[in-house]
Amino acid sequence: MPLDLSRLGKGDRAPLIRPRDIFNGLPNRPFPYLRQEQGEVLESWFDIRENHDIVIKQNTGGGKTVVGLLIAQSTLNEGIGKAVYLTPDNYLASQARAEAQRLGLATASDPDDMEFRAERAILITTFHTLINGLSRFGVIGGSHPPMDLGTVIVDDAHAALAATEAQFTLNITRGHAAYQPLLDMFEGDLRRQSAKAWADISTAEYTAAIRVPFWAWADRAQDVMELLHPHRESDKHFRFTWPLIADVLPLCAATATSQGFEIRPPCPPIHMIPSFAKARRRVYLTATLADDSVLVTSLDADPELLVKPVTPGSAADLGDRLILSPLALNSNLDAGAIRWLARQFANGDRNGDGVPDSQPINVVVIVPSGPAAELWKPFADDVLRVNDLAAGVETLKATSGRLVVLINKYDGVDLPGDACRLLILDGVPTPMSGADRREADALTGSPTVTAREIQRIEQGMGRGVRDRDDHCAVLLLGANLARATTEPHRLSMFSNATQTQLGLSQELALQIKGEGINSIREALSVFLSRDPAWVEESRRRTATVRYAEYTRIRPEAVASRQAFDMAVVGQTSKAAERFVQVINQTDDEALRGWLTEQRAGYVHFTDSHQAQLVLANAAELNHAVLRPAADIAPAKAKAGAVQAREAVAFLTATYDNPTQLVLGVKAMLEDVAWDEERTNQAEAAWQQLGRHLGFASSRPDKESGGEGPDNLWILSPTRHAVTELKTGCTTNAISKHDLDQLGGSVRWDRREYPEASPLPVMLHPSNICDSLGTPEPGMVVITPDKLDALKAAVTKYTVALADGLGLWHDEATVATHLVANRLNGNQLFNTYATPARKV
Repeated sequence: MPLDLSRLGKGDRAPLIRPRDIFNGLPNRPFPYLRQEQGEVLESWFDIRENHDIVIKQNTGGGKTVVGLLIAQSTLNEGIGKAVYLTPDNYLASQARAEAQRLGLATASDPDDMEFRAERAILITTFHTLINGLSRFGVIGGSHPPMDLGTVIVDDAHAALAATEAQFTLNITRGHAAYQPLLDMFEGDLRRQSAKAWADISTAEYTAAIRVPFWAWADRAQDVMELLHPHRESDKHFRFTWPLIADVLPLCAATATSQGFEIRPPCPPIHMIPSFAKARRRVYLTATLADDSVLVTSLDADPELLVKPVTPGSAADLGDRLILSPLALNSNLDAGAIRWLARQFANGDRNGDGVPDSQPINVVVIVPSGPAAELWKPFADDVLRVNDLAAGVETLKATSGRLVVLINKYDGVDLPGDACRLLILDGVPTPMSGADRREADALTGSPTVTAREIQRIEQGMGRGVRDRDDHCAVLLLGANLARATTEPHRLSMFSNATQTQLGLSQELALQIKGEGINSIREALSVFLSRDPAWVEESRRRTATVRYAEYTRIRPEAVASRQAFDMAVVGQTSKAAERFVQVINQTDDEALRGWLTEQRAGYVHFTDSHQAQLVLANAAELNHAVLRPAADIAPAKAKAGAVQAREAVAFLTATYDNPTQLVLGVKAMLEDVAWDEERTNQAEAAWQQLGRHLGFASSRPDKESGGEGPDNLWILSPTRHAVTELKTGCTTNAISKHDLDQLGGSVRWDRREYPEASPLPVMLHPSNICDSLGTPEPGMVVITPDKLDALKAAVTKYTVALADGLGLWHDEATVATHLVANRLNGNQLFNTYATPARKV
């Protein structure tokens, strides 16, 4: 009788549940062995798999997708329940399905797929599919019963979190029927917070944003409910968001902007999606980012379980990178020269003589916005947005010699091998929503904002290396990015492996410091040619790198989440109290003020009078928080005794060495840009510019409820520069609205400082005034050419002070260079501004 092999294994057979055993048991393995790092991670996960929340950290390209899929299959084999693998977008979901197919694992793409529901297939889908107000997995109070899940794998978790916040934010656009009634309902409250910002909203200026005071919002929550409830089916966004936030409407922060009305809870009420909140196991796959606080605030992950992530034993699985910041090497290097160099390298012209001498390579540039991409268009083969990404990346994998620009894609895209050999980061994203812009403005210069920026930079830098045998050169353009690689407190925020690569890159950079573009060309060529000396030293350095044993969970993030969860169940007094300890423990004054505003919002539900007292304390700490219902007169600015002396005091307190001084000033000047998306940064930078030059500099508009100018420089006890910044304007003439605004600011200055004479100043693309408006007597305008001249003078002043150890500490030297560059109070506006003219 012939042997019947189909009968083998038909008896009692325990399923394989250890992920490594599952891989070894696959009939058609796509590769013989798991990488050592993958095996280590899977074994560590298996030992603690019963924890509700687990973070797995691996270097970019470390094979996290395979790890996540094997964990999901282990869940199915163990009989724990359904397994869901979530990605930030459809592109990454398709990549995960392709990887599962290679492994021979059964998958589904639809939550109604019977194989998934029968726990025989892994559902691979996007984060949006699970987290939305009409989720087929069930929403509290919805039509679908909650679905029990065994394991939820969140791939590229930090990228998915942006989707979470968006899903829990109701955006009522300017054209929506509810927008104007909401503005009308809160007009008085909004006007009182900032008369100027209200005027900007009325005229649709891009960056205008005002938060509705928490007391006005909470007290009229029922009126808001009656206004919005009839619109719950009005459009797609309303339908998908309203069910998630309707029950917590009184706790929400509402922000009015010129584009819409944003309604956002302090933290996403993730409990509204029971399938996720109550899943037996939640696993977050992340890159080696140092701060996981957002997993707590956005997904209500347990901070005690997150603090010790699962990692491989070694961090040496990171691909090889040379990371250079051109401005840190030579502050005079031109960005245009770097763009042309990038094009030459794509063409295979590494010598820069117009003749290809090497294999063409793919160059990928990541920029934060459309305007930033415009500068690259003359050099680029393609400019890709998210919708074009899949086809664009496939083209990069199949061809060479291309320069491709990606707009705002710092995570969630893989560029392995020859798909990207030179990666360029040209800026980091600016906040887009009104609430985020308001927070960024309030926390300007705060370590909290710096940590977020470093995290985005590290995510971006990881796009070009996908495994330990991969290599990619990285250029960081601009002073803001250069500071990340030179200032110790910023460097410390990178992961251990990236810090090691930055250290080796810095050693090479020191050999060409102060030299020109050809030295950068040579360094890139040495790296890309895989010079044995570089490769050997790079591998030796990374061989001993270990992952950080603990991840950072910021105390204020834990407090914010716990306070919100208390308030949801009516414990607003406890919610307010939860902030006290963390406020007292932080040294960051801006953050203390910001957190105190949040505390005041919860206090209001039990004691409205006490809430205003708490808010008054917040306003003293941070002028960008809500204005209390009772006016608080801001402290008046006073002229310094001697401009040079004040400049010395500020520069000495701010900068430790010449490199920090030059890069700090260049970064500040970069932020004074003609860009409607960056007007808040421009105003903050202009304030800092005044302080660098030795003037008392303030932002009365932020400090006085919109009654004063964007900026006030005290040039002398009897002379003030009253300045309005219109860096977001694109018009060929100064409008009547803008002229009237400057006139109002001048009148404010005369009222507040009757002893001084105001100089009306405006930053605007044109010095021509609209025929319907009337310029203030003596008004001057800093136009683009004048601003360029001013920036050049400030840069020259700074470089001169940095050209010798500690020159910026010497009052006489600073005074000499202020006069030489016509930056003293008597000369500055005569030189770098032009009189306003009427047509």
